[in-house]
Amino acid sequence: MRIGIFFGGASREREISFAGGRTVYDNIDKNLFEPIPIFVDSLGNFIVLNWRYIYKGSIRDFYPPASEIPKEIENFQIYIESIEGLSPQKQEKLIASVGRKISIEELKGFIDFAFLALHGAWGEDGSIQGLLEWLKIPYSGSGILPSSIGMNKAFQKNVMRRSGFEVAESLVLNRNEWLNGTIREKLFTQFEIKIGLPFVVRPANQGSSIGVSIVDSRDISQFTSAVDGAFFIRRLSFTEWRSYSEEEKTDWVIRISEIKDGAGIPFLINGDQLNHPSALLKYINEHFLYSDETLLIESIFEEQEVLIESFIDGIEFSCIVIRNENGDPIALPPTEIKKGKEVFDYRSKYLPGMARKVTPIDLPANLIEKIRTACEELFKFFSFHVYARIDGFVRPDGKIFLNDPNTTSGMLPSSFFFHQVAEIGLNPSEFLTYIIRTSIYERVTSQSYTIDYRRLLTELDQKISELKNISFGRKKIAVILGGYSSERHISVESGRNIYEKLSSSTRYHPIPVFLMGTRGNYELYHIPINLLLKDNADDIRDKILNYGEHPTIEKIKKECLPLTLKYSSATPIFRPQQITIQELSTMADAVFIALHGRPGEDGELQRELEKFDIPYNGSGVASSQVTINKYETNEILREHGFMIASHLFLKIEEWQLDKEKFYHRITNSISFPFICKPIDDGCSSAVKKIQTYEALDAFCQLLFRDQDPLIDKYADILDLNLNEEFPRKNYLLVEELITAGDAIHFLEITGGMLTTLNGNGEIQFEVFEPSEALATDDVLSLEEKFLAGQGQNITPARFADNKEEYLRIAGVVKAELERAARILNVMGYCRIDAFVRIYDDGRVETIIIEVNSLPGMTPATCIFHQAAINNYKPFDFIDKILEFSFAKKSIAAIE
Repeated sequence: MRIGIFFGGASREREISFAGGRTVYDNIDKNLFEPIPIFVDSLGNFIVLNWRYIYKGSIRDFYPPASEIPKEIENFQIYIESIEGLSPQKQEKLIASVGRKISIEELKGFIDFAFLALHGAWGEDGSIQGLLEWLKIPYSGSGILPSSIGMNKAFQKNVMRRSGFEVAESLVLNRNEWLNGTIREKLFTQFEIKIGLPFVVRPANQGSSIGVSIVDSRDISQFTSAVDGAFFIRRLSFTEWRSYSEEEKTDWVIRISEIKDGAGIPFLINGDQLNHPSALLKYINEHFLYSDETLLIESIFEEQEVLIESFIDGIEFSCIVIRNENGDPIALPPTEIKKGKEVFDYRSKYLPGMARKVTPIDLPANLIEKIRTACEELFKFFSFHVYARIDGFVRPDGKIFLNDPNTTSGMLPSSFFFHQVAEIGLNPSEFLTYIIRTSIYERVTSQSYTIDYRRLLTELDQKISELKNISFGRKKIAVILGGYSSERHISVESGRNIYEKLSSSTRYHPIPVFLMGTRGNYELYHIPINLLLKDNADDIRDKILNYGEHPTIEKIKKECLPLTLKYSSATPIFRPQQITIQELSTMADAVFIALHGRPGEDGELQRELEKFDIPYNGSGVASSQVTINKYETNEILREHGFMIASHLFLKIEEWQLDKEKFYHRITNSISFPFICKPIDDGCSSAVKKIQTYEALDAFCQLLFRDQDPLIDKYADILDLNLNEEFPRKNYLLVEELITAGDAIHFLEITGGMLTTLNGNGEIQFEVFEPSEALATDDVLSLEEKFLAGQGQNITPARFADNKEEYLRIAGVVKAELERAARILNVMGYCRIDAFVRIYDDGRVETIIIEVNSLPGMTPATCIFHQAAINNYKPFDFIDKILEFSFAKKSIAAIE
């Protein structure tokens, strides 16, 4: 069955949709379905996307192509709608560079079923659902009416309140009313009297908590900013603009241009449409040359209504409701959202480790059942189909408020969607099969033309039945994830991605293994799928340490048993089991280490695996012990003639003895600004640009602290994000800040590579085309590396416009990266980060920053982009890594 996966779109949630579409594409059962990626661009075009682009980190990494971004404004990150002079002919050319445009009329010939991973307007509001019904193509999820209801929060609230559901008090503010001179103080007073403080301000038709804020005091400026933000408009005064430096002005334009947390370009100002951030910057500068009149900047992606809601002080939850085999709704175990601040915002939702999701919610069983019943009743009330996600709050008095039913849930690997269904024993691939089958059944029972749908249903049921009888002789691979470093949450994302890629294959059977503990004293646990899909490493650890059978979970398992039996490919396990390395050797044919930092990249685990002759991915013991240490790695490379950053290696004892002397030693050797970072952590963990003595002291106070909680005043000085990891260490690495110098072209790059054995048993390196990383600051942030749609990576890097010159420069850079890997005896695969300077006389300098022997393997990491250019799909790349781990056992000496 040909499954068209629709993702992207024009909404502010397009990046989450893009990442969700990739999840569906990867996890859909290839024995049953042929996935066809249909990327919907922000201009409304349907594009059958070349598979290589599915694995980009964000839409902006490939569309528009880097070649279409003018060099003089290349620091601005844009979408296709910001390309100036975009004629139909140019659109066709850009589309052809990433895939094939198909017309609406052609869809029926391309696909048998539409899996909708679109979010927001035009995706989950009934629009595309109506189009597909017109074309007689069955689709996933709810139909036209429940979809449109599920999107409009103002209408939802009104209908729910009138029908007896407990909902927050709310009022609707119209856009025209807000913009046409209404007295803001008068409006505020009305809301304060009718709703009370604090109150929540939110757009009526947005998801992912975009545009949501809380007004908690009688502050008109706070109120104005909140409402403007929800309408996606900004006001800019002459005084504010004049107070900014040139760099701050550019940063302001970058922030406001973002569709997620800014107003979102293109903009309208005084009737003029501005498509590009550079045009906005120019317009503002010219305006304030001749006028001190405040500018009203409006996104063309307008919001017409804003909700003013009472703030509910209580426990926040989210609950997925699905249909059972009889068509009755079943609420899965609701999840409690433990967040660090009042709003569960975009960053908290989608960046690993930023919030905790506790399933089931930590409440008495009778109250959990009350939540489930309320969610099931709302599901039936709105006539939702297949599944829905219903959010809400439980007040201290036990009253349940339902808030924001969604007909399309986010489909990232750790979303509520997969997280809760894992509690009944279904992995993502199996649940996607359930959605497709149940959606076809819903179309059969809710539409008038059903003959084709019935045929599809019969064929699919037969194939599902046949698949359960097929047995594969697959190699067992233990995927080890977690750990105890500051990178543990990213390790879970990497390990989960490896697990899911292997589980959808015919070659491997993955076994999830979680590592926890402390250095020199760690434990391994074989974990079930419901623990693997917990939100982060700390949640998995806590569930292992406090494992117990929850009565609500057991009840739901029984209710869902027919579904589990039908869609599960094997008998699921639910209890974590502690295992030793020796026991691991009897369970698995090989190990895939998905750990980052210590242990994992330091050779400690590798040494134990070698004792029991267990093949593993990546480098051997000695090489890992070197590359984990950034200082030692760079010293070795310096000895072999490589360019590296000037650096200092410092110990906590020196700092404790005399802080002033410690700081002077640094500043006498390396001038401000410089980079401070741990010696053995990656993922941008605690990597900071230091510009002042105050910041240097704050960094050292946090790095060398003797307690786990961060010290607030130092965290504020370093401008740390909420819940940002900052490890405690005994060593500090200080590096000079690498800059362009006299170079005419300067790039930050990351280059991946893969090793294989030739016929003589010799190691060969396949060095990929490096990626160019675009950071908003001098250091790539955690968000830019791992948060959907944040940051930008261009693969291959833009070394030169001319093809011959590109090949020459890339050849020089790749040769340096390979030489470094050979000197460090790296095996299997690795990622090397570096800066590249290109001079007007043709000279190329490669300054190596660090070598990662076990690079991050999250779904959209750069190494997958690079492997794709060499025609490796992610599974193929992982397969090659595993093949080498088996082959290197035949080498007489691993190192």
